[in-house]
Amino acid sequence: MTLTTELVDWTHEQRCRKAVAALERNGFTALYCATSQEAFDYICAEAADAATVGFGGSMSVVDLKVADRLGAMGKELLIHGAPGLSPAERVAVMRRQLTCDLFLSGTNALTLGGWLVNIDATGNRVGSMFFGPKKVIVVAGRNKLVEGGVQEAMARIKEWASPPNARRLSYKTPCATTGVCSDCNAPDRICRITTVIDRRPRLTDLRVVVVNENLGL
Repeated sequence: MTLTTELVDWTHEQRCRKAVAALERNGFTALYCATSQEAFDYICAEAADAATVGFGGSMSVVDLKVADRLGAMGKELLIHGAPGLSPAERVAVMRRQLTCDLFLSGTNALTLGGWLVNIDATGNRVGSMFFGPKKVIVVAGRNKLVEGGVQEAMARIKEWASPPNARRLSYKTPCATTGVCSDCNAPDRICRITTVIDRRPRLTDLRVVVVNENLGL
């Protein structure tokens, strides 16, 4: 590791720890992880008593490569993006995610004040973050951290998350072609539901793992 890399990682660590402290003040269980391996190990440990594990379609969780391990542990994996599912089967999996034992998701943005800001097209991901699953773990890489509040978080999502996600999902939106949000009215528009979780939901065991690595979009 070069001195430059070490200093950059140290700077990111301070921001990550600031976000963790803010999350804890807001009632969340929050954990700082220096590496994605630490986050991987934490999730596997927390899944020990879970029979069903739902996945919200997060690239951050995909980057952790945790699904194979959880499957090997005998967990039933509820992945609505699994190949070969019909549209009706996909919706059925989404509904089951709402009542799973453990739900895994990323977040589009995490403010240094400890707010989770997300934009969804369908709402299955954010819905499962609020209420239903017995336990929710949200993974946030250091690239998701933003200074300021909701407006800054929204700017990050529109600039860095929505366009590449629309392209990844092969949606016919202007941003999937240009890479720039145009606040479109396209039928495939993915920016339909905006949510802010500024305090832990009263009846949800929502935990946030902040990782000092870039994860997801």
